[in-house]
Amino acid sequence: MTTVQTRSGARAWLGMSVLCLATLLLAVDNTVLMLALPHLAADLAPSATELLWITDVYGFMIAGFMITMGSLGDRIGRRRLLLIGAAAFGVASAVAAYSTTTTMLIAARVLLGLSGAALGPSALALVAGLFPDARRRAMAIGVFTACFMGGAAAGPVIGGLLLESFWWGSVFLMGVPIMALVVAGGLVLLPEPARGAGSGRLDLVSVVMSLGTVLPLVYGLKELAADPAQVSAYAALGAGLLFCVAFVRRQGRLAEPLLDLRLFGDRSFTAALLILAGAMVVQGGVYLFMSQHLQLVEGLSPMVAGLWMAVPAVGLVAGSLASPLLVGVLRPGLVVGAGLVVSAAGFAVVLAGNGLVALVGGVTVAFLGMAPVGALGLGLIVGAAPPERAGSASAMAESGGELGIALGIALLGSVGAAVYGGSVTSAQAGGSLGEALDAAAGLPPAAAAPLVAEARAAFAQGLLAVTAVGTALVLVLAVLALTLLRHVRPMGEQGHR
Repeated sequence: MTTVQTRSGARAWLGMSVLCLATLLLAVDNTVLMLALPHLAADLAPSATELLWITDVYGFMIAGFMITMGSLGDRIGRRRLLLIGAAAFGVASAVAAYSTTTTMLIAARVLLGLSGAALGPSALALVAGLFPDARRRAMAIGVFTACFMGGAAAGPVIGGLLLESFWWGSVFLMGVPIMALVVAGGLVLLPEPARGAGSGRLDLVSVVMSLGTVLPLVYGLKELAADPAQVSAYAALGAGLLFCVAFVRRQGRLAEPLLDLRLFGDRSFTAALLILAGAMVVQGGVYLFMSQHLQLVEGLSPMVAGLWMAVPAVGLVAGSLASPLLVGVLRPGLVVGAGLVVSAAGFAVVLAGNGLVALVGGVTVAFLGMAPVGALGLGLIVGAAPPERAGSASAMAESGGELGIALGIALLGSVGAAVYGGSVTSAQAGGSLGEALDAAAGLPPAAAAPLVAEARAAFAQGLLAVTAVGTALVLVLAVLALTLLRHVRPMGEQGHR
């Protein structure tokens, strides 16, 4: 390797550190708020509806504007959009930290979500641009994915530590210096990749249609998870699907579409996107039930439960870092498929075992096996797209993951709820374990104990049902990976894209 190549590689990894810092904060911000909710609720006194908006609007904005921001980055420049997003995120973090009303905090969360939507696809596309060599790109995306997973796991822990010494606004305020570093580092270390031929032109009708597709779908899936009988959830899903059909038809007619449907003509792109979304379905559902099990069945505090939840995230981080090493000599389809078989084995431990160690250990193995889907799948998706469409491809990958998680929470949540409802005989057990525990709190100890025991046993059965469905799904995904990605050569044989 020449001195010039060495310097170029070192500069690329320095630029990579800036992008990792941005994605780390995005992941932390996704989860850090949960522990702060009781504190800000006591200070700002939001209504139940306002509290839901505070928690949900961030994710809604990210999901709704991801496609638009990915396409916008391809037009005006991904580096420029990243820097704008980072600066806006820092400002919004300061506003959120010092909010004096719920309206002010909700507005800050809206801006945080919009900024996050600009940061996510821009950062991933820039990672791909920094490393044109397929093998180095796979390694970089593995590190990028590990940073996101590590940030998501660290969020509750960081939040707990901050709240022990500072006020609730501190969980937002930490974003200010971090995003200042991202802006400063990005100006110096990040290059501006080539833009698409249609630079600067954005079809506003398509933007509205994309919002009309994603927002009702995410909202409907969230409401479906809370109440499968809720009519408004099905109405929202129907509206989202209608907008989706109209959106796809319009993209096919436009010379410069917001979403380039030609990307789906690449088999690697389509297969990797499908497998990624499917894996997120399983992760979303299992993670939801595991977090509830730790607190409501095992009786752990939120802080201790958060520490236990961090263990499977360690599996995701380890798998994300190891996967790129394997695809240097093995085909990506084989690594992803074999990993999903390992994931099924981890879920089998949960199904066969009993107790906290079996649950956490089994899910850790399962998430370790699923890690190649994210680390390698993202690389296949972005690598299959032309460089000028990297932002759109990144946005599709991240949107697929967001929708997969929402779908997993809704569908697997419905499976668990149905099994719970069919396993309890007492009317006081209600429709959920939380309702049963609330009812038991108002009963004499002699009557409360059997109710709690029955409800917890029923919830455990629901968790096993969710795990069984997850096992079946990852095995199906393993078959898809081994068949649909079998043509992709080892990264060490690919060179530049």
